[in-house]
Amino acid sequence: MNTAASTPQTRDRLIAAMLDALRCRGYHGVGLSELLAAAGAPKGVLYHHFPGGKAELAVAAVQLAIDGMLVSLDRLFEKHADPAIALAAWMDGAQKQLRASEFERGCPLATIALESTPNDVAIRGALANGFSAIRAHLAGTLERQGVAAAIAGQIAVLILAAYEGALLQARVAGRTDAIRDTSAALIALINTQIGATK
Repeated sequence: MNTAASTPQTRDRLIAAMLDALRCRGYHGVGLSELLAAAGAPKGVLYHHFPGGKAELAVAAVQLAIDGMLVSLDRLFEKHADPAIALAAWMDGAQKQLRASEFERGCPLATIALESTPNDVAIRGALANGFSAIRAHLAGTLERQGVAAAIAGQIAVLILAAYEGALLQARVAGRTDAIRDTSAALIALINTQIGATK
């Protein structure tokens, strides 16, 4: 094996290639040869970094996507003390990214979740843990604003479900109305809940 092609940067390029594939075509829509070509990696390198093959690479891509969402949420909540404003900025960012890709690149998490089967244990586990982490992040922010823990948890589930669903609707429609309307409804709900605690 060419050790020069087996660097950490190669591993990162493989993950990035899988993440882009998940956004555009899904897990089953891309083959290993295409992933290697997109990553600029020779054959054999995939199994050096990911002995579990394509599924293990997909898990790494899912984790990267989740980490990115958590970092994005952290930055927005640090910038905006009001969680409704932070959420509006998050949804606005999703609209901009979708339009910038001409509605080609959706959420990689939703794509692979819809494709997964009960046999995809590792992939489903990574998704479940990731969604749980995002919900916990959202719920924690609401709790810090005085929303009761049980209600904050329920709203967090709704926010994430609405976010993913709005992205799917917007992508297939080729316009962002669904994201805009979902954002407005969620902001109104959050403001009502926070207002009720004051």
